[in-house]
Amino acid sequence: MKKLILLLVSIFFISLISIAQVIDEFRGVGRTGIYNETGLLKEWPVEGPEMLWSIEELPIGHSSLSAAYDMLYFTGRRDTIAVLTALDMKGQIKWQTDFGRAWNASYPNSRSTPTIENERLYVSSGYGDLACLNAINGELIWQVPAMDKFEGTYGRWGISESLLILDNKIFFTTGGKKTTMVALDKITGETFWMSETLKDNPSYASPILIENEENKIIVNVTENHIIGVNPSNGEIFWKFSFGAFAGLPYLANINCNMPVYCDEGKLFITSGYNHKNIMLQLTKDFKNMFFIRSGDVLDVHHGGAVKVGDYIYGSNWENNAMGRWVCLDWDSGEVMYETEWINKGSIIYNDGLLYCYEEKFGNLAIVKATPEEFNVVSSFKIPLGSRGPYWTHPVIKDGILYIRHGDALMAYNIKE
Repeated sequence: MKKLILLLVSIFFISLISIAQVIDEFRGVGRTGIYNETGLLKEWPVEGPEMLWSIEELPIGHSSLSAAYDMLYFTGRRDTIAVLTALDMKGQIKWQTDFGRAWNASYPNSRSTPTIENERLYVSSGYGDLACLNAINGELIWQVPAMDKFEGTYGRWGISESLLILDNKIFFTTGGKKTTMVALDKITGETFWMSETLKDNPSYASPILIENEENKIIVNVTENHIIGVNPSNGEIFWKFSFGAFAGLPYLANINCNMPVYCDEGKLFITSGYNHKNIMLQLTKDFKNMFFIRSGDVLDVHHGGAVKVGDYIYGSNWENNAMGRWVCLDWDSGEVMYETEWINKGSIIYNDGLLYCYEEKFGNLAIVKATPEEFNVVSSFKIPLGSRGPYWTHPVIKDGILYIRHGDALMAYNIKE
């Protein structure tokens, strides 16, 4: 009886710990771009939904937001320094912490979105300085100049990766001649493992975690490969030559989008510049994969893609100044529509609607997520922010839509 009581007490406390978990990350929990809120407006006023507050003159960046503890977190650049900012839910600055070297070459504004697990934040600077901060007060807990330590290599736009957490590890893709991916202790920043090297550059994408009842795997895109990595020891189970599908005239492998995965084991990867998208099938143990198909209509620049039901949605790349909005059949790859609407951009989904944020003029629209047509229900133009493209992915949190442009952040009430 005593053993049974102890067992029940242990289960109770484990359940409390599980319930207490606080997690948020780039494109929402699970990194799918799918939000699961109800009671939101299905149509907006002509001038757009009500703006609750705005703040300007923030450290400039394209990073998206994560949220916890009634605070909003994002990265920015102040001169040569990467800065993590925390705002309260009314848009007031709670704290700002310098955490690393900002990228200072082409397109220097920050892109890494903080990853939250309980009272800790994990983030990378444009030069790959990894940092762990206290989410409540902004105290810097540890910092590792990972690209220096692991002899990583850079593309022409630095590092954009949003860090992935699993159990007691964080994962980061360095590229280079020494290793391809590393795992660090999330508490101390010490090295757990280094994978073998593929002698490849990192991309601008972030990894995803795929798991079933028995197995787990990390999938990410490097400059030339898609890789599946064992999170326990860094073994690269498989690699696929994504670079072989680069398209004319540039043959560019500027990969910025996270893979999209579904429970049937299918993995969809897309990149811009006329790069073909591909579909892979993973085996149940994730240790192998095989090629299913490729397609040339949906080549997402860097706005992400979302799978809704049997379809996948995103915008393609016509050139750096133009793209169209596309829906594909997930299973067959058939093009359901390819529609021009102002310009390409980023995309998220919630409760039957696509939220499409075009990058050239800053128009934001809600669109019915149906394969029949790209049907804009409502749209308005984002009014604030420094000059430059509108590249930050939107975020929905507790009925509030958060939109960032350069040095400005705006909060819109989209509750019914």
